[in-house]
Amino acid sequence: MHKRFLHWPSLALAASVLATPTLVAPGLVRAQQAGSPSDKPAVSNLPLTDVVMFSSGVGYFQRDAQVSGDSEVTLKFPAEDINDLLKSMVVQDFGNGRINTINSTSRDPLTKALRSFGVDLTTNPTLGDLLNQIRGEHVTVLAPTKIEGVILGVEKKTVPVKDKSLVVEQLNLLTEDGFKSVDLANVQAISLKKESLEKELRQALALLATGHDKDSKTVRLQFAGQGKRDVRVGYITESPVWKTSYRMVVQNEGGLFLQGWAIVENTTEEDWDKVNLTLVSGRPISFRMDLYQPLYVNRPLVEMELYASLRPQVYGQDMHEAEEQFRKMASAATPPGAPAMDALAQNRRANTLEAAQFAGRGAGKGEGSLREAQKDWDLSKGGQSVSQASDVGELFRYAIEAPVSIARRQSAMLPIVNESIKGEKVSIYNESVQAKHPLNGLQITNSTPLHLMQGPITVFDGGVYAGDARIEDLTPGTSRLISYAMDLDTEVVTATKGHPEQLLSVKFYKGTLYVERKAKQSRSFTVKNSGSKVKKVLLEHPKNGDWKLVSPAKAEETTRDRYRFAVSAEPGKPSTLDVLEERSYEQTVVVNNLDNNTVLYYINLAITSKGIKDSLTKVIALKNELNTTIRARQQLENEIREIEREQARIRQNMPQLDRTSELFGRYVKKFTEQEDRIEQVRVQVEQLLKKENTQRKALDDFLYNVDLT
Repeated sequence: MHKRFLHWPSLALAASVLATPTLVAPGLVRAQQAGSPSDKPAVSNLPLTDVVMFSSGVGYFQRDAQVSGDSEVTLKFPAEDINDLLKSMVVQDFGNGRINTINSTSRDPLTKALRSFGVDLTTNPTLGDLLNQIRGEHVTVLAPTKIEGVILGVEKKTVPVKDKSLVVEQLNLLTEDGFKSVDLANVQAISLKKESLEKELRQALALLATGHDKDSKTVRLQFAGQGKRDVRVGYITESPVWKTSYRMVVQNEGGLFLQGWAIVENTTEEDWDKVNLTLVSGRPISFRMDLYQPLYVNRPLVEMELYASLRPQVYGQDMHEAEEQFRKMASAATPPGAPAMDALAQNRRANTLEAAQFAGRGAGKGEGSLREAQKDWDLSKGGQSVSQASDVGELFRYAIEAPVSIARRQSAMLPIVNESIKGEKVSIYNESVQAKHPLNGLQITNSTPLHLMQGPITVFDGGVYAGDARIEDLTPGTSRLISYAMDLDTEVVTATKGHPEQLLSVKFYKGTLYVERKAKQSRSFTVKNSGSKVKKVLLEHPKNGDWKLVSPAKAEETTRDRYRFAVSAEPGKPSTLDVLEERSYEQTVVVNNLDNNTVLYYINLAITSKGIKDSLTKVIALKNELNTTIRARQQLENEIREIEREQARIRQNMPQLDRTSELFGRYVKKFTEQEDRIEQVRVQVEQLLKKENTQRKALDDFLYNVDLT
């Protein structure tokens, strides 16, 4: 046999010989040489040899076998896997043979496929409907005598039967003796003279039968070549994500020992019998696409026109221009001194194929299994890890050394990690998690060469179960915190302190004050350790994007959204930590919207420059002049309104008086005097409005021209 996994050259060869997309899946497999099955020996099936489980919800399945001469291999696969198979399958013939064709059942709508035959079975036709479809065909009818003729058609007649009428169908034939009519109820058999028509009818019935089998589909792979040779089929289908679970032992000397198990599930309908199993961690992009369902494009109907030159035109790109664009893109993408684009592409393809097909096996194994000692769990004694680990491109794999057997619909646990790792015990406090007590935790460093996948961790401390934790993906050399229980021996008290805001600077530009302010906030932590040993306590504090840490100068750890400060808590002795943060921000104030008292507040600030103070003083003077004019205008307008109210009262009373009376005369005189006064006041109001507009413009011009930044 050849190497177990594919490389790019052989993959390219496989792609070049594929005539149609390929579909394969686990299931019943048989293979035979082309020709009559009776005189050709059967070829061995395609057993499952390699399985690769990814952490992205797919699995790679590989089958290897031998064929001889021109051979055909038939496989059954689940219908729901067909899209993944169309997208991913590769086929190889290692003996200089070739793949002629790969045939599969079309998923064209059944009604559409049935209408393509000479006999339409889509509407469940009656015998009469079926005979009407083949009018003009030569048939032999047994009814019960033998009659040969050409079908003219089927007609329906109403025949009286006792007190009722019955509709019967009659087949009309043109025979050598002339026209004959046969009651279809008396027909025992009908045979078609044209073999091609009978063949189409049988094919349509066979296609109709395939529509009943929705659970599995069949593909046929035809290998053409000479002699015995190895062939291979590989594909990717949806599979459950393989999972990991860990056991962590806190040893007496302070070290940590980690044991990891991989949980693998065989959800297929086929037993895995001594397959080479590889587990890959990482996040390769994987998606589903409907490639099985036939796609039809709505094409526009183009009417015939008088001149061919008016037909729709399509114009191609100038090849010289396309080449120039390609060269520009290549030069822009490749920095000076870097390898050529082709070499980079080849390297990337090689790495990608290694990750997908897993050529070769890595190294790096450890020992250990779980057993109980007198007081402690010692995972370093016992069985041996069954995996070898290594990087493949951007992914990481665990290659199980011994072949694995997992029955269908069963799962298995395989030890993949047995290593001592670096770490220390800590207590982790987060007020939003638990306001009073921190959590017991471990600060672990992945000192192994392995990529540790996310999963649960069962922690054993002091020879007993201590709690459960969860870890995220951990690459070699990186550190992470885990917590597994509440630390009841330690308490934390917090308090928040307020600070007055501080003004940093004042700028004046085009009528707007730009005031820079500084705000401070502080929080104190008091840690009380009631235990018997010194503890390292990590205090978590929220990290706000616009607040800058002032004290302490640096946190023990900084994550995306929080600080972690380390405090050494001695037994019976409170430990304190004060966290001070500050932020600066700018406030904009439109001077025209401020009253004089607020403007005076900014004038009296010590940080305000003399130029800004003088400008603000000038603003107050201009605003006072403007306000004086506005008040004078408003007083005159109020006087006009008072006179108009008085005139309304006089107008209401005058119709009730005798025109010759003394009171009526006084009303007339007063009304006249008021009209004279209104005219005078309106002239003054108009003058004040002009003055007000002039003063307002002077204020606006002054504000606009100020630039004291």
